[in-house]
Amino acid sequence: MELNAKPRKSQEKLAEGMIPAVAYNKEKNVSFTLDRKAFDRAFRTQSTTGLFDITVEGGETFPALVKAVQMDKRRRTPMHVDFYMVTYGEPIEVSVPVHTKGKSQGVVLGGLLDVVVHNLAIVAPGPRRIPQELVVDVTKLSIGDHVTAGQVSLPEGCKLAVDEDLVIISVLPPRMTADEAAAETQAAQVAGMVASGELSEEAAEAVLEGDASLDEVKAEAAAAADGEGETKED
Repeated sequence: MELNAKPRKSQEKLAEGMIPAVAYNKEKNVSFTLDRKAFDRAFRTQSTTGLFDITVEGGETFPALVKAVQMDKRRRTPMHVDFYMVTYGEPIEVSVPVHTKGKSQGVVLGGLLDVVVHNLAIVAPGPRRIPQELVVDVTKLSIGDHVTAGQVSLPEGCKLAVDEDLVIISVLPPRMTADEAAAETQAAQVAGMVASGELSEEAAEAVLEGDASLDEVKAEAAAAADGEGETKED
């Protein structure tokens, strides 16, 4: 996508509707201004993976990728843009958005689809061959399954820039409700008390079946212990 720019000197006052920008690589740095609305429209389409051909008025034209955009947090409009100059035909490392398609079997059963890595780092063979997105079909994933970086299908010529075993997407078990979490915590506590001899198995079963509360059986156990102590003293 083409962007027309105007050259800018340091500290030069900006014209109405223009924003400052800079493009750089290891060899040079170019400052210029862009029409705010024109850039905003283009960036919403291209994002950080789309290639821009920037033409500076009275100067050069060069290809570049958006490196960073400083936004006005209240108005949600761009205030400053950093571009990274690239070279046609040279490999380039970029982070590409990961999207999913389909509804996983695990989600149908109540599980939760967790996209762990939203942007996957890859090396494209050239700036014009950077994919806009990487799509992963999650239809066959069950609860407990996951997709690693090595399992993501990449366009021809592209390579991973991360470990193949990096987990990208996983399907988590259903979240417990507050009552379920409390019940699980209580069950673990009761099991520990039985193991330590603080509760009998009969009392533990009564708690887990809901016939008595843990406080009630603990009170009964304490009373029984006190009774035994008095009997021994008599």
